[in-house]
Amino acid sequence: MSRTIVVGLDGSPESLAAAEWAAGEARRTDARLHLVHAWLWHPYVYGPSAGVAVPPPAEDPQREWAERLPHETADKLVADHPGLSVTAERVAEQPVTALLDAAEDAGLLVLGSRGLGQVAGFLTGSVAQAVVARSRTPIVLVRAGARPAEEAPGREEVVLGLDLEHPDASVIGFAFRAAAHRVTDLHVIHGWSLPPYYGYGGAFDAGVNAELLTEAQRRLTETLAPWLEKFPAVEVRRQAVIGGAGPHLVEASRNAALVVVGRRNRQSPVGGHVGPVTQAVLHHSAAPVAVVPHD
Repeated sequence: MSRTIVVGLDGSPESLAAAEWAAGEARRTDARLHLVHAWLWHPYVYGPSAGVAVPPPAEDPQREWAERLPHETADKLVADHPGLSVTAERVAEQPVTALLDAAEDAGLLVLGSRGLGQVAGFLTGSVAQAVVARSRTPIVLVRAGARPAEEAPGREEVVLGLDLEHPDASVIGFAFRAAAHRVTDLHVIHGWSLPPYYGYGGAFDAGVNAELLTEAQRRLTETLAPWLEKFPAVEVRRQAVIGGAGPHLVEASRNAALVVVGRRNRQSPVGGHVGPVTQAVLHHSAAPVAVVPHD
């Protein structure tokens, strides 16, 4: 995996919080930080007469701001984090295209996401949603007010939403590494439902529920066993819950440094797809959210 963390920067408080969080993560993992600001400059403006293009003024404050933003942010991060390797650039592309291209060879992409006012959680904008749905690189979404990674208390856990129907090594490995880097615990949550062939009555059969819960816990233990050997210092708490894991992940996010969920690399007729559990976590998590794509 590349040791470069890319940050999408647009000057908003959310993107600046993402840059701060990424700086802490870069120091924690000894990675390089690369700031990307996507902004298209239009070399002509239209005058009062329809269709008459005239050159822009010699001084364009918006263009000057777009040129300054990534470099001034990089200078501040270097001043605040001595020894951190930071590069920055302005890219003349649409934001989604620019971020996907920049993240292609990176190990992690970090984006800002608007908070839901007084309610803990995210409101992902159109750019973030499009990038999350299409990226082949893990993405972390950070809202304004989130603590940088290096300032989070050491015992704040990492939370992993694990789908036992499609357990993927990249998702599990990401969560274990995140916990190991933070020297903290890993809380694994798996949501399960009755198979359709049990019918409506099965939901009220205590014996059936107990049997299936035991099976879910067994599969959870089996899936995590090789990772416990690989990361013996990480304490793991397992939780198998009936129904969708989304609400349980959101609840667990209140005491988390990071919530990790997966996204399968599959295309719908209208583009990339984000599943309901990931969507719920993205909108309501109180902690930064890592979305790890997998096949």
